[in-house]
This record gives sequence, structure tokens and C-alpha cells, in this order.
Amino acid sequence: MARMTEQAIFAGGCFWCTEAVLKDVRGVQKIESGYIGGHLPNPDYRAVCGGDTGHAEAVRVTFDPALVSFRDLLTLFMVTHDPTSLNRQGADVGTQYRSAVFPLSPGQEQTTREVMAEFEQQETFGKPIVTTIEPASEFYVAEDYHQDYFARNPMQPYCAAVIAPKVIKVRKHYADMLTR
Repeated sequence: MARMTEQAIFAGGCFWCTEAVLKDVRGVQKIESGYIGGHLPNPDYRAVCGGDTGHAEAVRVTFDPALVSFRDLLTLFMVTHDPTSLNRQGADVGTQYRSAVFPLSPGQEQTTREVMAEFEQQETFGKPIVTTIEPASEFYVAEDYHQDYFARNPMQPYCAAVIAPKVIKVRKHYADMLTR
């Protein structure tokens, strides 16, 4: 009997980063980099990078909720990017790099609001969270060369400088949640 799966959609700057930090979490079955939240049908990377489509670079995570909860995935997402930076992550600037959660159910929306409120109450990030909660619109899977990008290009300068430290952080602080 096949297990039930759920999906979650997160945007936290470059989708290569978010994909890399969530990829090895126990219970994650699939991650797809893509675009969501804009007005242009069937966007491509060039159009989204232009900043005029309204889309964010995002990941769609398919996971087994018996092995990892949406709350745990959301928490990892929040602590592995800067949720206090408006429309920017590091050198990546523009609305396409915004921090956003696209809940796929009322339960996901409620959990997102609860987790964000907990982080704010604890002053976890030292500044107000600007992560938006946006209605989930159509998710467009990005071009093939964006999928599993970090695993295929670990020595690429951006990957080595920006993504690798995030992956190391997850492996160090959240090893109990990982498959390896």
C-alpha cells in the first residue's frame, strides 16, 4: 500500500539553495525547482530573472508526513535563509528572490502563521520577519538544468560560496532529520 504524501512550496531566494538544504531531509521524496506567484503563464528563467513576471523562484517539496512534518520542513526553510530581508537574499535582489510560503491547505497556512509568530516572539532573527504568506497559484517547474543543481555543480563558485555553507549548517545542526 502506497503511503500518502503531501506537498509544500517555499520561496527563499535562489531555488538552488532551498532545494539543496531540504533535499536530504528524511521523508522528502522529491523536490522541484520552479516559479510561482506571478502573472506570466509558462515563465522561463530569463523572464523571471528580469523581475517583471511577479514570480518567485521556489521549490515544491513532496514529502511523507509520517516521516517529516510540514512544521519541521518550514522550520528548516526559515532558519536556512534570511526571512528578514525584503526581496533579497545576499547578492540576489528582486521580487523573484522574495521570502514566501505558498500554503497548499488551511492547515499549512495556520502552521505557517504559528511558526512565524513563535520565531517573532523568540526574536530568533533579531529583526522582524518579512516572509509573506501568499495564495498558491500554478507552480511552473523550472528548466531541467536547474533541478538538483547543487548536487551536479558543487564547485561552481555560487554553489561553493553560498549554498555549501547552508548545507553544512543543516548537516551540523539538524543531522537527526537527515537521511544520511
